[in-house]
Amino acid sequence: MELESKIPPGPVERKWQYAKSHYKLVNPENKRKYDIIVVGAGLAGASAAASLGELGYNVKCFVFHDSPRRAHSIAAQGGINAAKNYQNDGDSIYRLFYDTVKGGDYRAREGNVYRLAELSVNIIDQAVAQGVPLAREYGGLLENRSFGGVQVARTFYARGQTGQQLLLGAFQALERQIDRGRVTMFPRYEMLDLVVVDGQARGIITRNMVTGAIEPHPADAVVIGSGGYANVFYLSTNAKASNCTAILRAYRRGAYFANPCFTQIHPTCIPQAGDYQSKLTLMSESLRNDGRIWVPRKKGDKRPPQEIPPGERDYYLERKYPSFGNLAPRDIASRAAKEVCDEARGVGPGGRGVYLDFAEAIQRLGRKTIEERYGNLFEMYQDITAEDPYRAPMRIYPAPHYTMGGSWVDYNLMSTVPGLYVIGEANFSDHGANRLGASALMQGLADGYFVLPVTIGDYLSGQMSKKGSPDRAEFKKTLADVADRTKRLLQVNGTRSVDSFHRELGAIMWERCGMARSAEGLKSAIRDVRALRDRYWHEVRVLGSGEELNQSLEKAGRVADFFELAELMCIDALHREESCGGHFRVEYQTPDGEALRNDDKFLYVAAWEFTGDRNEPRLHKEPLSYEEVKLATRSYK
Repeated sequence: MELESKIPPGPVERKWQYAKSHYKLVNPENKRKYDIIVVGAGLAGASAAASLGELGYNVKCFVFHDSPRRAHSIAAQGGINAAKNYQNDGDSIYRLFYDTVKGGDYRAREGNVYRLAELSVNIIDQAVAQGVPLAREYGGLLENRSFGGVQVARTFYARGQTGQQLLLGAFQALERQIDRGRVTMFPRYEMLDLVVVDGQARGIITRNMVTGAIEPHPADAVVIGSGGYANVFYLSTNAKASNCTAILRAYRRGAYFANPCFTQIHPTCIPQAGDYQSKLTLMSESLRNDGRIWVPRKKGDKRPPQEIPPGERDYYLERKYPSFGNLAPRDIASRAAKEVCDEARGVGPGGRGVYLDFAEAIQRLGRKTIEERYGNLFEMYQDITAEDPYRAPMRIYPAPHYTMGGSWVDYNLMSTVPGLYVIGEANFSDHGANRLGASALMQGLADGYFVLPVTIGDYLSGQMSKKGSPDRAEFKKTLADVADRTKRLLQVNGTRSVDSFHRELGAIMWERCGMARSAEGLKSAIRDVRALRDRYWHEVRVLGSGEELNQSLEKAGRVADFFELAELMCIDALHREESCGGHFRVEYQTPDGEALRNDDKFLYVAAWEFTGDRNEPRLHKEPLSYEEVKLATRSYK
């Protein structure tokens, strides 16, 4: 299959307007005749379901939580970007576009990124109209702060609860459509497969997580907004239930998977405390606005931070990147932290930590101002570590956080399976090899509120009376495949827990496909992942049965999918013989340790096609072209 990105013609600033003017439309009276399935109800899924319902479509929204309010979007802390230029500091739609392309190390589509920047201003208006309590200045105007990789203040926020507040806004919009009968919610349902009929997405197979019933659900189109796959590393900032199952099962049905190795390691997380730990906790990147990052200059210096004078501290980000300082992009800040810890200058247990110090900001601005900006984040840190960040510096260390890779989609957000749309973090489209902070919420809401509701009509206009029936052979075959997979997991009856396998897989991925990668390490990772996967299907023990609420079974299916995705990530990382953004191959770096791209050979999106169990995936390339932003070596110095 030839990848068609379907980028509209014309100047980049007019592409979206051109597209909207040329899409086919669905008659308002016909919209209620179409069934659309939305999988997931985080910011992307909830905003999409609410907007499609508002347009008049018949929407079915599936979520494995008991309420959309539990979606992992609620954990986003620091803010959401928008090119409003309220600070009058030189921001613009073009500058947000440029910063995002540069931040992604020139591995994202210009057309998609410009549209994202263009729509960012609408998102803030939408949120304010919904009553989202974004921070305001004394005079009542909306407040902004900075995030990494930019030199303007464009990030809107609600203390450290921005994701929660935006999700409540989307949830209220969704509830309104539920009340009107436009959206039907299916809580505690998990998508386990995609049904493809005559090459088109015609429905999904789900498991009712309360009763265990495996059920078919037909539709005219399917939308996946299931989030990212950072839990492949076992320890990550993601909620424990976050998984790759929806997009991985779609991949097995023909939806290409793009850039799976592009994963983000967040520099500002609470360090791991012990082997017993099951997840990591994010400390918002916004803290780097006022907190200064440093380590002792001398190796092995174990003195308390208050006893180390300023002259014996290394503010390494300010030293290495004077133009951006502590607000260097996430991938650069994460590698810099690993570097100083590898030099035996790390702090805390095991030397795996650096200081994030607010002493100077508290002295300059006063404790009250810091409490107003970050109070709940400081409280969360103290609750977890029993250390008071107002009195002593926070200890932070990089952790898996976000995934830039995901299902390949065209400009319309449609995958390589016609009728299957993928939105938010579940697709690959907007962030290239590294996501700038505060852009995840922006993409999820842009896709759900403003892009998908327009583009999906272009497809549905030609699908009248073509909806699949659950009586068709394709539905019965897919249903049988899901039932068989569930049965196989339950029948292994081995001796090892699902978590023990997941933890071992995570260790392989973190050490060999994490912040730094090498050809030798990736080759050994592929071998070890395959061997561990084989052992999994012979040694795992899944308790209970399939005809009941069974969290052991849910977890087992998700970890089985992580094995397949982990192998694909390593294959992708091995083939991409360059360093760019979050993908850092140690063989490809500049003399001073920065990422070294190879634009001559790798200026493309790597989209992988499933070719069968135990078969090598097939690589497809979507060339990238840069007409507005000149290719350059990324520098934040």
